[in-house]
Amino acid sequence: MTTQQVIDYVRSHPSAKVKLAAADIDGVLRGKYISLEKFNGVVNGYLGFCDVVFGWDTNDLGYDNIAFTGWHTGYPDLPLRLDLATFRKIPWEGDVPFFLGEFVDTAGSPAPICPRQLLRTVVNQCQQAGFTPLFSQEFEWFNFSETPDTLHQKGFRELNSLTPGMFGYSILRSTLKSAFITDLFELLTQFGIPIEGLHTETGPGVYEAAIAYADALEAADRAILFKTAVKEIAYKHGIVASFMAKWNEQLPGCSGHVHQSLWDGEAKRNLFFDEDNPQNISQLMEHYIAGQLHCLPHLLPMYAPTINSYKRLVEGAWAPTTLTWGFDNRTVALRVIAGSAKGTRLETRVVGADTNPYLALAACLASGLYGIRNALTLQQSATIGNGYCDYANGKLPANLHEATQRMKQSELAIELFGETFVTHFCSTRDWEWQQFSKAVTDWELKRYFEII
Repeated sequence: MTTQQVIDYVRSHPSAKVKLAAADIDGVLRGKYISLEKFNGVVNGYLGFCDVVFGWDTNDLGYDNIAFTGWHTGYPDLPLRLDLATFRKIPWEGDVPFFLGEFVDTAGSPAPICPRQLLRTVVNQCQQAGFTPLFSQEFEWFNFSETPDTLHQKGFRELNSLTPGMFGYSILRSTLKSAFITDLFELLTQFGIPIEGLHTETGPGVYEAAIAYADALEAADRAILFKTAVKEIAYKHGIVASFMAKWNEQLPGCSGHVHQSLWDGEAKRNLFFDEDNPQNISQLMEHYIAGQLHCLPHLLPMYAPTINSYKRLVEGAWAPTTLTWGFDNRTVALRVIAGSAKGTRLETRVVGADTNPYLALAACLASGLYGIRNALTLQQSATIGNGYCDYANGKLPANLHEATQRMKQSELAIELFGETFVTHFCSTRDWEWQQFSKAVTDWELKRYFEII
C-alpha cells in the first residue's frame, strides 16, 4: 500500500481509532490507542509520549541511577514519530490499524537511546558500505494454561503447562492444540509476520517459530511484534505465553537466535557465499564472523539483558558458554550454515528469547561490520565437536553484573553505539542487578531459613 492508501484506510476504518507502540530499552512495547482526529494531527509530525518509558524498568519502577530522565527532569514528553511503513491491520482486533513509532529529540534528530533508532543507524551504515543486511530471528517460548490472574494468585508456582512431556517436533502435541497452532500461523501472517516454520520444542508446552527473512529493520519489527502478538493470540485461547530465558532450572531455556547475511546493494547476491571456497563461505563472511567474536564480550548485555538470561547460558543446555564458531554446530556461539547461494548465513546462538530485538540485531550487525571495516581475520579455527570444552578464545561473562561492567568500560562499545546509549543502557542493567541483589529468593529461604 502507498502512504496515501494507508492514510485513507485509517480514515475510513469504522473504529475511528489507531493503535500505536514503541519499544522501551527492555524491548517491551509501550503504546496506546489514539483517535482518528489525533492521528490526522500527528501523521506528518510528532506525537508527545512521556519519556518515563525510558525512566522505569519492566515493573514500572523508576530508575534512580540514570541522567536521561527522572524526578530531576519532571518526566517530560519525548517526540514520537510514527513510521507509516510499519502499517499493519490487527486481525484479532477487527483489523484496527496499527503503527510502530520511534523516538526523536526536540530538534527532530534520532534519540540516541531509542532502540529502533539505534538499529536504523547501524542499518544505514551497512547500506552506505554497499551491503543489504537480511536478517531473521527465531524464538522458543513456553505456553501455560493460565491467565494473568492465576499466575499472580499462584505466585508463579505450580503452573499448568499447555501440554505435558518432552515432545520436541511432535505431530501429536501440535494436533492436540491445533486451534492455537492454526491461529498463530494464520493470524501472525495476516499481521505482517510471515512464519516459515512452527513446531513444538523439547519441554512441556514449548513452541518454536522461525520468522521469514527481511531487511534488518523490518526483521526486528517483526520480531518484537511477534512476541507481543503471540501473547495476545494466546490470551484468546486462555493461554499465557512466556519468553523468559529460563523459567525452570530442570528444563531447556528459550532462545532467540539471529540469522543474518549480507547481500549486494540490490539484494540479488549473497555476499557470504563463495562457490570457489571449499567451505562455501566468503572472505567477507570470515571478517564478519571475526568481528562478532571480537565484539561479543563487549556487548553481551545487548544479547543477554536480564538476570535470568545467564541461567540459560550454561553448559549442556543448547546455549553457548564459550567464544566459539563452527560449521553447523549447535554447541558454539556462532553457527555457520553454508552450502548454497541463497541459504549461506550466520546464526548467532547467544541471543535469548528475552532480548530486545532491536538491540540484539544492532549488536550482531555492528559487530560484523566492525570485522569487515578492520579486515579482522579468523585466527581461531572452527570448533569441531563440543564447543563447551573449547576455551581457545575464552568464555562468555558469567552473569549480568560481569557483562555490564565489561560493556560499561568498553571503548569499543562506545565506538559502535555512542557514549549516550552505552551509559544509559549500562545504567539500566546495573539497576537490574541491584534489584536482584537485594531480593530474598525461594532458594535462599529453602537453603538457610531453618538450618543456619
